[in-house]
Amino acid sequence: MRKYILILATVLLFGCSSDYLNVNPKNSTTPDVVFQTTVSAKSAINGLAKLMTRQYASQGMNGEGAIKLLYGNYPGNHFYRKLPGWASVINLSDLHNNNNYYGNYAWYYYYKLISNANEFIHRIDGAIGPDKDKQHMTGQALVYRAYSFFMLSQLFSDRWIESNNGSTNGIILRTEPTMDDIPLSTLAETYNQIYEDLEKAIELFEKSGIKRDVVNNNFDPDASVAHAILARAALTKQDYEKAAKHAKLARVDYKLMLNSDYTSGFAEPTSEWIWGSYGAADENLYYYSFQSQIAWNSNASSVTSYPAGTTRALYKKIPETDIRRKMFLDPGDDYELSPSTIVIEDEKLIEKYYELFPGIHESMNMQPYMQFKFGCIGQPGVGHLVHIRASEMYLIEAEALHFLNKDTEAQKLLIELTKNSGRDPEYDCTVTGEDLFKEIKLYRLIELWGEGFEFLDLQSWGDSRVRASINAEKPEDRDVFTTSLDINIKPDECNNWVYAIPSKESDFNDEFK
Repeated sequence: MRKYILILATVLLFGCSSDYLNVNPKNSTTPDVVFQTTVSAKSAINGLAKLMTRQYASQGMNGEGAIKLLYGNYPGNHFYRKLPGWASVINLSDLHNNNNYYGNYAWYYYYKLISNANEFIHRIDGAIGPDKDKQHMTGQALVYRAYSFFMLSQLFSDRWIESNNGSTNGIILRTEPTMDDIPLSTLAETYNQIYEDLEKAIELFEKSGIKRDVVNNNFDPDASVAHAILARAALTKQDYEKAAKHAKLARVDYKLMLNSDYTSGFAEPTSEWIWGSYGAADENLYYYSFQSQIAWNSNASSVTSYPAGTTRALYKKIPETDIRRKMFLDPGDDYELSPSTIVIEDEKLIEKYYELFPGIHESMNMQPYMQFKFGCIGQPGVGHLVHIRASEMYLIEAEALHFLNKDTEAQKLLIELTKNSGRDPEYDCTVTGEDLFKEIKLYRLIELWGEGFEFLDLQSWGDSRVRASINAEKPEDRDVFTTSLDINIKPDECNNWVYAIPSKESDFNDEFK
C-alpha cells in the first residue's frame, strides 16, 4: 500500500464553513512535520496524488473521476446513461446558480489541490535533503497547481474565443499559502500563470535529473505531464505553435498501445499512459470510484441498472474495420430504437454478448451501444484512472498544425494514430481545410470517448450540444436519448456554459467581485 500524507492546508472560502463539503483526511499532519525532510515531503506529494481519487462528500464524488463524468461526459453529445434524475446536471440547467452543488464541488476540489500544492512550493526549500529531490517535488507541485488552474478556467471562465484576447474574467489565482482576500484575475493572467508554472516545472524536472518509474509510478507528474498540460492549455488558448510543440514533446517517450491493450479495459496503465491515478485493490473506493459508475464488468447497481454507452450516431461513424467500434454493443442493423427497446430483451443478442464479454454481471440491463471500453480489475470498481494519453497528444498536435496551415503534417498524424497503430488498418486521410478539422474532431471523439473531454471540447470550439431523441417520429432519426435528456443547447444558452463561482467565495472573500 502506498504511504501518503495530506497536508492540513486550507483555502479561505472553505476554512470558514464547517458544514460545506467537510471532509477531513484520515492520513493528515501539520506542514511543519511534513517538511522536516525530503523523505517525509515525498509522502505528502503522494497525498496530492491521492486527492485526485479520494472519496468526497457524496457517492460518486471521487476527485478527478467525478470531474470526468459530470463536466466532461454527461453534458456532451455522445455519452449516454439513462439518468433522468440528473437532468439538471446533464442539461446544464443550474450553471447560473452560485449555490449549485456541482459547481461548488469542482471549485472546492481544485482549490483543495491548489492549497496543498502551495504548501509544497513555499515550504520545501526548508526541508533537509538533496536539492535534486526538492527540485523534482517542487516541479510536481507546480504541475498540480497549473492543472487545477487550467481546469477551473475551463469551467468558470468564458471560452478564449469570446474573451476579447483574455480580457474577461479568469479565476482567483491563489499562489501563496495564505488566507488573504484575492480578486479575480483576467483570463489572460490566468493562462500566463498556467504557462509560468508549467515552464518552471519543466525546468526543475530537467535540473533534478530524476526520472520516474513510468510503469509503477504513473501517478507521479514529470516533465512529460507538464508538456501535455501545457499543450492542452495552449490549444484552448489558440496558441497553436506552443500547442504543437509541447504535444510532440509530451508523447516522445510513449508508444501507442496495441489493440490488445485497447480492449483490456482502460483500468491499468499501458505504454501510452502519460499520467494517471493509482487505483489498485489496496485503495478501493468501492461505490465512490469512477469504475463503479461506468465499468462494463462492475457489479455495482449504478452500472447494472444504468450502463453507460454512446449514441447510434457516433457508432455508425466508426468504420467497421476500426477496433474502437468493438468498444460498443452493436444491436444489429435491423434493431429499431424506441422507448420500449432501450433495454435489450432479445435472448440471442444477450447470449452473444455474454459470450464476447463473460464478465458482464447477470443483472445487467443490457442496452444498445453500451460501452465495453472501461472495465474494472476488482469489484465493485477497482481500477487505475487515466488522465493523459499519447493519443490525445497526436490529436492536439494535428489540430494545432491544421490551424497553422500545415494540413499535410496533420494528416500524417491522424494516419499514424489510426492506421499505423493498428486501430484501423484501412484508414487513410486525404481531406484538407474545414473537412480536415471535422475529421480531427471526429477522431478525437472516437479515440477519447468517455475520458472526460467531450463537453469541454464543445465549449472550447463553440459547438452546440445536439442530441437526437428516441421518440423521433421516423425510426431512422431516433437515437438513445430519452425525453428529459434529448435537449439541444447552444453555446450562448445556459449562462454561456460557464459555471457560476460559488457564493462561498463571495461570502468569505471581500476582494471577489
